[in-house]
Order: sequence, then C-alpha cells, then structure tokens
Amino acid sequence: MTTQASSAPAPRERSRAARILTRRGFPLWSWLWFILGALYFILPLYATLDFSLRMERDTIGLKAYSAAFADPVFARTFGYSVLLAVVTILVSILLVVPTAYWIRLRLPEARRIVEFITLLPFVIPAIILVFGMIRIYSSPVNLPFTDIRLLAPLTTSRLGTNALIVAGYIVLGLPYMYRSVDTGMRTVDVRTLTEAAQSLGANWATIMVRVVLPNVRTALLSGALLTFAIVVGEVVLASYLGLPTFGPYLFLLGQHRAYEPAALTFTTFLLTWAAMGIIQLVTGGQGQVAGAH
Repeated sequence: MTTQASSAPAPRERSRAARILTRRGFPLWSWLWFILGALYFILPLYATLDFSLRMERDTIGLKAYSAAFADPVFARTFGYSVLLAVVTILVSILLVVPTAYWIRLRLPEARRIVEFITLLPFVIPAIILVFGMIRIYSSPVNLPFTDIRLLAPLTTSRLGTNALIVAGYIVLGLPYMYRSVDTGMRTVDVRTLTEAAQSLGANWATIMVRVVLPNVRTALLSGALLTFAIVVGEVVLASYLGLPTFGPYLFLLGQHRAYEPAALTFTTFLLTWAAMGIIQLVTGGQGQVAGAH
C-alpha cells in the first residue's frame, strides 16, 4: 500500500514537467521563426545595400547614390509619383471612410458584399485593369441612340490620363485602405459616438470630420502608407498609360545600369520605414485610447 501511494503522484508530476517544458520551449520556437523571417527580409536588403556601395572597384562608397540623385529625371518622376500618391490617398479617404462608417452604422448586412468587392484587385491583375480602362476611355462617350458626344476620350489629354491613373491606383489600394479603416472603426463604438454628437446638435459633416476621422487616425495613416508604397512602386498602369512616374523610370534604369537602381531601391525602402516611424511617433498610444472608448 505504501509503495502504491508513493508511486501514484508520478504520472501527475511527469505531466506537470511536460507542461513546463512545453511552455519553456514555446518562446524558443517563436524566436526561431522570428529569426528566420527576419533573415528572409534582411538578407536581400543587405545584399542590395552592399551591391549599391560597390560602384567603384575595390572601394565602398556612395557614388551610385550621388549619380542616381543627380539625375534630373529621378527628381521629376519621383515628385510626380508623390503627387499622384497624395491625390490617391485623399480621394481614397473621401471614398472609403464614409462607406465604412455607413456600413458599420446602418448597413451591417452589406459588409460581406463590400469586402468581396475590395478583394477583387487581388483577383484581377493590373494589366487587365489598365487594358479595360484604355478600351473604355480611349473612345468618346455619346448619348444612347444618338451621335451627341457627352465626353471626349480621356486618354487624349494629360488631365484625363491623370484622372484614369488615380482611379486605377485607388482600385489597387482599396483592399489595404478599406481594411485599415474598417479595423480602426472596430476599436471605437461608432454608434454611441454618433448618437452623442447628434445629441449635441452636430450634423453629418461635423460628425465625420470631428468625431470619426480623429478616432481612426492611426488606421488612416496605415492605409495611406500602404497606398503610398503601391503608387510609388507601380509600373504596369503608368507604363501603358504613358505617364512619367517613378516606377517605369526605375524599371528602365535597371535595363541599362546596375548600381543606381539598387541605390534607389534601398533609398525608397528607407523612406517607407521612415514614414512608418513617423506614424508610430505621431499616433503612439492612440489605438489604446480609442479602444478604451
């Protein structure tokens, strides 16, 4: 009896020891996967940096960077892409924020439909999108059953082509912008905030500008950053629409030179991470405050 009593706790002790080892082993596996993921992203970046610094034989220097930045085409194309990105972000905010707000407030049953629509850019390639835009908007639009022209071909003017490419960029960035805004609105009680603002006499415009937008500021900046990265690096739409943006310039530069494209690629990566750092500084702690409401 004594032997059985003394040996009875052994299985429980072994199971407890196994659970302790499992809990202790979990951080090890987490760090292992984290390190593998970090190496997957850092090694190509390091190789790009190292290659961009070796333009001069047996010398590590910044000659590739100085040569790339001295090219006036770089400043012109990059500035043009930044302008298109800003316009795209502003129009996307005007389109997405009221839509996501109204769906969450009044039409929750339409959420699945809108989410499906925002996923279409992942299914439809950009090449199909741009060919469809060219096919439709390169011919005049007439009144039905008449010869009265309502709209001239958009591709015949620079303004019309700019409008087309901004519309294409909005479509490409729609999955990221909509999901960022929708996720941000999940952290706040939109209905309660709206009712409180209406009880104080606020109209819909005031509610959107002074109540909704400040509470989804972090989400808007995240979506804006992703949209900016898409616009600056996009090649297909700009190439087929014939616009001098940064993406086609970098692609053509890579066909003739080796070190300057690597320098510009690394620089744009740094700019993206700098923008992410600025977002963290500007919106630090905002998500927790919004969630507390």
